[in-house]
Amino acid sequence: MSVNVPSNGTPFWEKTMSEAKHNLQLLVLKHGQKRVMVRRQRSYNLMLDTACKYFPGIPRDLITLQTNQLDICGGYYVDITAEIWEDVVDLLNVVEVTRAQITLPIPPPLYTQWPVPSPDNQSAPNQVHRQNSSTKNDDKITIKVVFPSGEIRSANISRTVRVDELLAEASDILGRRPTDIKAVWDGSIMRDDRSIGSYNIEDGDSINLQAGPLCFAKPVIYLHSPSDIDVSVKLSLIPEWSLSVIYPIVPMDEHRQHLEWNVRTHQDGSLTEHNSGLHVSYLFWEAKTNLQVFPRSPASKPPPADTFNPITSSLDDTDSIVIPVDKVTVYLDNALKVLGLHTEARTSFITYWLPSILKHEYIALRFVPQAAYERAASLNISPQPDVVTRVCMLFKGICKEHLANWPNAQMQAENDVAWWVDVVGVDPTRAGDVTLFRVLEWGGVEVLI
Repeated sequence: MSVNVPSNGTPFWEKTMSEAKHNLQLLVLKHGQKRVMVRRQRSYNLMLDTACKYFPGIPRDLITLQTNQLDICGGYYVDITAEIWEDVVDLLNVVEVTRAQITLPIPPPLYTQWPVPSPDNQSAPNQVHRQNSSTKNDDKITIKVVFPSGEIRSANISRTVRVDELLAEASDILGRRPTDIKAVWDGSIMRDDRSIGSYNIEDGDSINLQAGPLCFAKPVIYLHSPSDIDVSVKLSLIPEWSLSVIYPIVPMDEHRQHLEWNVRTHQDGSLTEHNSGLHVSYLFWEAKTNLQVFPRSPASKPPPADTFNPITSSLDDTDSIVIPVDKVTVYLDNALKVLGLHTEARTSFITYWLPSILKHEYIALRFVPQAAYERAASLNISPQPDVVTRVCMLFKGICKEHLANWPNAQMQAENDVAWWVDVVGVDPTRAGDVTLFRVLEWGGVEVLI
């Protein structure tokens, strides 16, 4: 590295010292996947106020500041108390913001009597066995449970607790079925019938909860051709998905991930399915997620960044828009129109999702890039269409208290909806050309976490 004096005449070492002095005034607060650079507050209470401002999802009286950066921590996350805050604040660059330690399972009375497996280990997962009240506390460890949203909760639990029991309690918090959630530790999915202590989990370790969207709902495929033609439509899904419903009904492979429709198109947009003779407006499919395939193995290569994964894909402040629920229908109609959906498709799309949307105060939504979506649910159509338009929307409800976490998404909602054309990668002009053989598909996923 060169040590010459820069052109501005300021030696590098002077610049470095200046930056170091400036850095002493700053601190990074971290919670889940979110990091915020803030002023370094010497007052513990002011630091809590700052954390509460940027992480409003945690009540102020439950906020705990932690660090693992000091040698005395031994690599574990340790609570920073108000008494020693001023002594350590200048030694830290990053502070973990967590909820105050809670006891799982919830409600508290269950905590002192964790379910444990029977001696022969043959009990069904939903059978409950209670610990003897004389059980000692020295068999307990403190773990960090990382929820799909990135929220971290500490839990002091017995090593005899089974994984399925931990998932049952987490499911109450998430509002999901236990079977829709998997626990991941050290890169692999934990078996439901094993105890926490049967793994090499140490005090302070993290267990990540994975929960994908329940299903990809009502994807419908329209085929529009300038003349009547016979068409083969093959749909293939990645292992994270399995087909749950299709119409018209045709044979599928044993894993319910591949199928083929053979239809004849008509100039009015309707289709005739050859095997059944059904006359339909479109082809229909739905799929459910397969959590057991995630991850495939600790050594498996991560998927490309531009691949849509129905289990891990979500929304954040950088790729979505957030709007009040009473503005969603107009926004969607405008966005779907620029993406190439005709009037009937837009109406069907909005009315299908409207009951789910109206349950919330605000909605975060985004459209998945078509190329990424294609890798997850590929269409092979013969003869080859002139233009294919595939629109997949992800959305989730946002409560008013969490709007502070979505500043960019709220500003993006004020921009022209035409920006989605480049995001999705469609050609709306060709999609509306009636002289071409055109394929249009729409569908969506409500992210419930």
